[in-house]
Amino acid sequence: MDPDSPVRITVSSSGGLRNVPLSSPVRRSSISNSPLSGGELRRRSAVGSSGVEYVAYTVQIPPTPDHHPLVSDSQTSHGNPNENRIKDTVFTGGFNSETRAHAKRMKSVEEMVVPKSKLLCQVDGCDEKLLNKSSKPHCECGFKICDDCYVEYCSNGTGVCPGCKEPFHESLEEEDDDDVGLMNPMMMSEEKDTVNPLLRRGGVRLENNFSLVRSFKAPPNQEFDHNRWLFETNGTYGFGNAVWPREGSYEYENPRPMFNDRMNRPLTRKLGVSAAIISPYRLLIVIRLAALALFLTWRISHPNHDAVWLWLMSVICEVWFAFSWLLDQLPKLCPVTRTTDLSVLKERFEPTQNNPKNLSDLPGIDIFVSTADAEKEPPLVTANTILSILAVDYPVDKIACYLSDDGGSLVTFEALAEVASFARTWVPFCRKHEIEPRNPESYFSQKGDPLKNKRRVDFVRERRKVKREYDEFKVRINALPETIRRRSDACNAREELLAKKKQLEIGGPMKVPKATWMSDGNTWHGTWFSNEEDHSRGDHAGIIQLMLAPPGPECAYKTEEDPEDLIDTRNVDTRLPMLVYVSREKRPGFDHNKKAGAMNALVRASAIMSNGSFILNLDCDHYIHNSLALREGMCFMLDRGGDKICYVQFPQRFEGIDPSDRYANHNTVFFDVSMRALDGLQGPMYVGTGCIFRRIALYGFSPPRATEHHGWFGGKKIKFSLKRMKKTKGEDDTEMILPIVDDQNNNEEGDDELKQALIPERFGDSTYLIDSIAVAEFGGRLIHELRGKDSHGRPSGSLAVQREPIDRAAIEEAIKVVTCFYEDKTEWGKRVGWIYGSITEDVVTGYRMHNRGWRSVYCVTKRDAFRGTAPINLTDRLIQVLRWATGSVEIFFSRNNALFASRRMKFLQRIAYFNVGMYPFTSIFLLAYCVLPALSLFSGKFIVQSLNVTFLILLLAITVTLSMLALLEIRWSKITLHDWWRNEQFWLIGGTSAHPVAVIQGLLKVIAGIDISFTLTSKPAAADDGEDEFAELYEFRFTMLMIPPVTIILMNVAAIAVGVFRTVYSPFPEWSKLLGGVFFSFWVLSHLYPFAKGLMGRRGKISTIVYLWSMLICIVVSLIFLYVHPPDGSRRQSFMMRSQFP
Repeated sequence: MDPDSPVRITVSSSGGLRNVPLSSPVRRSSISNSPLSGGELRRRSAVGSSGVEYVAYTVQIPPTPDHHPLVSDSQTSHGNPNENRIKDTVFTGGFNSETRAHAKRMKSVEEMVVPKSKLLCQVDGCDEKLLNKSSKPHCECGFKICDDCYVEYCSNGTGVCPGCKEPFHESLEEEDDDDVGLMNPMMMSEEKDTVNPLLRRGGVRLENNFSLVRSFKAPPNQEFDHNRWLFETNGTYGFGNAVWPREGSYEYENPRPMFNDRMNRPLTRKLGVSAAIISPYRLLIVIRLAALALFLTWRISHPNHDAVWLWLMSVICEVWFAFSWLLDQLPKLCPVTRTTDLSVLKERFEPTQNNPKNLSDLPGIDIFVSTADAEKEPPLVTANTILSILAVDYPVDKIACYLSDDGGSLVTFEALAEVASFARTWVPFCRKHEIEPRNPESYFSQKGDPLKNKRRVDFVRERRKVKREYDEFKVRINALPETIRRRSDACNAREELLAKKKQLEIGGPMKVPKATWMSDGNTWHGTWFSNEEDHSRGDHAGIIQLMLAPPGPECAYKTEEDPEDLIDTRNVDTRLPMLVYVSREKRPGFDHNKKAGAMNALVRASAIMSNGSFILNLDCDHYIHNSLALREGMCFMLDRGGDKICYVQFPQRFEGIDPSDRYANHNTVFFDVSMRALDGLQGPMYVGTGCIFRRIALYGFSPPRATEHHGWFGGKKIKFSLKRMKKTKGEDDTEMILPIVDDQNNNEEGDDELKQALIPERFGDSTYLIDSIAVAEFGGRLIHELRGKDSHGRPSGSLAVQREPIDRAAIEEAIKVVTCFYEDKTEWGKRVGWIYGSITEDVVTGYRMHNRGWRSVYCVTKRDAFRGTAPINLTDRLIQVLRWATGSVEIFFSRNNALFASRRMKFLQRIAYFNVGMYPFTSIFLLAYCVLPALSLFSGKFIVQSLNVTFLILLLAITVTLSMLALLEIRWSKITLHDWWRNEQFWLIGGTSAHPVAVIQGLLKVIAGIDISFTLTSKPAAADDGEDEFAELYEFRFTMLMIPPVTIILMNVAAIAVGVFRTVYSPFPEWSKLLGGVFFSFWVLSHLYPFAKGLMGRRGKISTIVYLWSMLICIVVSLIFLYVHPPDGSRRQSFMMRSQFP
């Protein structure tokens, strides 16, 4: 064909809607969104560099058994040709309604890059056809280049291949034809891996959203023959199998890679607490336990006959406190600290000189962000969390972010669209300048020097531009509610006018609903402001919108600077992770199970769309503060023994807390003491956010290996493989589902067990979802070198493949699995996914995993992994604690009580979970004990007959040992004494306010079946310039939870005044009893001081007259009490005469 001809015809094969190669002289500026079908002729026109208009026609031939379609490398990197059509379409569906695709009205069509055919030269700007498609390539990388370009690259003096950027190997031209025949398969293996289906096992297809590399010698449906490969290629295992020998010897330009050292280096290390600290700590626990036993023995054997009721109340409370302290202290015997080595992770799984595929071998991670109310959870807070996720330091093509909007709000939807737009500036800026943290609100509000550790000369200029762009972004986000209301009012007014005109034409009344309108002129499919039928918070269709399409496997760099870009991204990867908006369907009459139901809907939808082997869940106000947090968590999952880890829990850190931490919002004693101690047992509890899950653990599968603990205190351990254990008839094992079996020696049994585990009665009737389970299990395996006994690994590099693109059928199936009726007659919420039936679904979900034999890990990073917000207002804080305590009471009265745990849970771990359900009941005894000092002072009696030496010595021993234990805990946990004291104070505040109400509510639910409903905790928004950051701290909002602690404060203050007056006016003053009563009253008041300060509001706002009236009331109450109960009845007249006022 004449090269100067204006018409070019390319014959290609059509493999459906995904692989449609086109040929054109130049890049097209736009292309139709409609799919291309086989046999059609599409006319394309473009203008070449010479100004001649070319017309290209593509003739598509359907594939036949003898003619297979070619898959271009550039195609696999650019993804699905229908990507724009899928991305710009809102998919909805639900109960009694079909799934619909609502195309958005686009203002402009995005530019689509048309890939080259494999029959043409792959050099940019050259469209010469290769002479023979079966001829050997000029380079080992397999890059297709014509002879003219090859001669040009060799003659310019460099001789570098444009594909792999390595010099051309001339030795290939001198080899014999026989050698070429042997080398061609290896050159094929060096090319990018194509998407091939996995083998079928037990009727389950493994090809959904995952691919393996097909061996270059074995037939497609047979296992790889290692002996044949060794014979035909003269290859060797171990060192040398990655490099071909030349002339019988191995030659390397670089130093020989240390494969063994690299593989043997662990990804993580476990560090115990120093023996100089932990040994005295354990010894003090024993000493205090003995002191408590002696103290209680003495108290029981020495009753106070003058006040038996007072003595009996105090003894019962003290026995319970001792029991509660023992439950809390025993799990703290084995605290540990863990560290990670990110350099080993990079060498083992990232593209390096030893990884020629140039693709990451790390498994995929799906990140869930949940929100439910756009008013209480500001969209700006959620937007910053999403931006920190999109900019995380992890392979871009292995990340998928899902936002669950349980309220179906258009404000959240359009805020997410704004995030997708702003992320194209923010994410490259973070990657280029290594920004930390990658939450723009937190980054721009930092007090430190922004130029610290920044080396690029353009940083200041680009930071100023991005800051200006973010300020405009904030204005748009904060104005969304009002913007949507105004837009909806205008559209509704237009619809009313049209309805009136139509009414005049046809007659009859017409009702026009007050709809909420999207920016493209369509009505919103979720919740409307008017709460119409099918458009309210509890009644709307399911919605899925692909905001950002899955990126390609190769980095995307800009070849030249675009003047419209804010920053120069010529050397920065501009790809963005996949971003999806999900709002599950809600209908009246269905139990949607709050947050747990929303999380399970995301698990199912993500399994169909991305199917990451691991899942990270975050609250909308918890953002990624450390961009390397995901890599640190994956170190534990991918290290030796990591296949037994169900989740990696990170500590919760908070911002916006007042400097004094008045209400112990940081909760450092729990996160730095209790959780680290549990890490030395079977692992920390799941606390609801900041946790990386293994997907198959959420599906209810058991670990590959487990340990049963028999005998007293679980001293006898029996280790076994759950893969080899068989169920016997009549065995009642409701907790364990056998793991996925892949045993070549026992395929039939493995297939039967797999079929039994994947029946629709457990996971639902979605074949997409069931097929994805085996793929997720494979992706979470360890590589062969690190797998444990009786465990199956995966080949190194098996995950370094391109993710399968998303088509319309996958999104329609995802809509199906988020419907409100999908979970009917399945085990979702029972033993699959997040567990239902409790307000604290997080603790129950973690407990079920530990009960199956899994273990968890606590990952404390040097730089905080995640940060969030916490309610600093007293009322909000008490309501939050009430919800946690009520969930604990529900756990205590359910089958999730640790008393019914299996033998696969350690004894001390069982105690820790038992304490979770028991601690709210301590409030009953705490209330009585806080009132005892006041009753003692009012009555003039004490809990003991007299303050003798034995009582004081034992009391002193208990107090001293408790203080020394606290100091040692501070040493090994690295918390501060202030944090420990704040925790003690709020323990008493919560124990006298929220916990008693939680016990009552839990009992009402168990006995009377009264359901408990809670309002969502409000998330504080970022304070504007000039506003008080801690304004909410001083707001006073009354709640019934405040009545018990207020009563205790007034009783103890009045009792101190009464006790002092009685002792002063008594003819025989008993100062010892007064000191004892006053000491315990001050102990109660000192713990309630933050509560009393919260009642006063802002400092200086309380008038002095309030304090004077309080003192006067206490004095009056004391005098009245002394008048009614004088110190000596025979001297009443004398007392009255002395107490008369002038």
